[in-house]
Amino acid sequence: MLSQLESLETLDLSTNNFSGVINLDVPSNLKNLTEVNLSNNKLRQFPSFLQSAKSLSSLDLSNNKIQGSIFKWESEGWEQLIYLNLSSNSMTSLEQLPGKNILTLDLSSNLLQGPLPAPPPSLQKFLISDNNLTGEIPPSICNLTSLDILDLSKNYFGGIIPSCLGNFSSGISIINLQKNNLSGKIPDFCVELSSLTTLALNENKLEGLLPRSFVNCTGLRFLNLANNTLYDLFPYRLSVLPVLQVLILRSNRFYGRLDYSVATSIFLNLQILDLSKNEFTGPFPKKFFQSFKRMKLVAASQPRHIGGVYCVRVYCRPGDETSHNYKKFVKVTMKRLEIELDLDKSLTDFTLIDFSNNQFNGRIPEALGELHALLVLNLSHNSLNDTLPPSLANMAALESLDLSSNKLGGRIPSELTKLTFLAVLNLSQNNFFGPIPVGYQFNTFDIDSYAGNLDLCGFPLSKKCGSEEERKPQTPKLVEDEDSAIPFIWKVVMMGYSCGVVLGLSTGYIVFTTGRPWWLVRMVERDWQRNFTRWVRRIGIKRN
Repeated sequence: MLSQLESLETLDLSTNNFSGVINLDVPSNLKNLTEVNLSNNKLRQFPSFLQSAKSLSSLDLSNNKIQGSIFKWESEGWEQLIYLNLSSNSMTSLEQLPGKNILTLDLSSNLLQGPLPAPPPSLQKFLISDNNLTGEIPPSICNLTSLDILDLSKNYFGGIIPSCLGNFSSGISIINLQKNNLSGKIPDFCVELSSLTTLALNENKLEGLLPRSFVNCTGLRFLNLANNTLYDLFPYRLSVLPVLQVLILRSNRFYGRLDYSVATSIFLNLQILDLSKNEFTGPFPKKFFQSFKRMKLVAASQPRHIGGVYCVRVYCRPGDETSHNYKKFVKVTMKRLEIELDLDKSLTDFTLIDFSNNQFNGRIPEALGELHALLVLNLSHNSLNDTLPPSLANMAALESLDLSSNKLGGRIPSELTKLTFLAVLNLSQNNFFGPIPVGYQFNTFDIDSYAGNLDLCGFPLSKKCGSEEERKPQTPKLVEDEDSAIPFIWKVVMMGYSCGVVLGLSTGYIVFTTGRPWWLVRMVERDWQRNFTRWVRRIGIKRN
């Protein structure tokens, strides 16, 4: 039937259950086809009728089961292609890349082997991540002077990064080389005017100092250099970047003190700062956190929760009909949970500071309490001492606090019970003493949160506080706060489980729908069930 539609220009059979091979008896009748979408099916070969589609400009065969290679005879009808998406198949080689004027080529998530094939010079978006490509990145990649997005991540490329890569295209916005075997020094980026917004070089074998030319990347929003062997002082010079939102230096050899001596306003728009697993020393400068303006501002509206992932979607270019969403991810790991953030040209409202596994010492500064929008704070595995500043209770949005494996002492401030969004707390392996505060979220934490503090007492520990009765939390009552008409128990549920909750307070039941709160992404199922049961039991609500 399809072969008789001689005037057919657009064919969309995507997201069905077609399988096997599509062969039409009279393929030459479909010579007017310009757009074909067969994505999200179970096709094993390229449809034969495509060979006669001499006017074909857009072809999407992503998410199928196509194996083998693109042979020359199969791509004879694809000379006019502008958009080609073959991602998420099982292709192993490329005899020939089709098209001479193609703008978008997506070959990601296949089984491609061997060296990187020479792409057409017209490319604007070249996505070939998550394959088995080897060899070095050829300098000829810098001939793609119109390139906007280059994604070679999750392959086995070795050798050095070509020196031309940082300056070959003034219009490039995204360079993603993460998860390869690249070595040597990072070349200069942004020596000339550049529109670079995203640079991901994490999980390679890069070494040496950070290029001083980074200060010229004035449009840079996302910089991930984690899991390399870079050796440098803390890069204060990056604080001049006006729109930098994510700076990840995790698992390198950065060293020295965070001396605050160069500017009065630094990192104004920073939302994620990860310095964990390095060699930083000394105390936190008192003024270091005070200029983090973005972390002080609580968003007017809550971010979207989509499938349990904090995410935002960004298109490549307005008005470009062949543009498809391009996503990049960063993983944040905390005790018993892993969050995968979807970060594009516009970030979510997720905020994080992770300085764990360093050699910081001294007192936790009072200024941290000014970061009212901070969601995750991890200062674990350092040598921090003294008592906890009660000002930490001012971080009203905080959902995860890890201060474990330090030398902190004194009593746990009762003011911390005001952190009613707190879902993860780890104060273990310190020198705290006295009674554990009770109330609000502190009624939900188990003994793991306090392990290694031998002089703590009270609920949930078995050790009683002197002659007092064990400090068990009281069953919350349906009373109103002074400034709100919403009952406390309702607030607890909304704050802790904002993704899919139906309340029936009149009957004493809480019903949880299939939506999960973002901070429980990938939590082990039995832990979720165990914690849920404990939580329900403690606050005295029937479970349906």
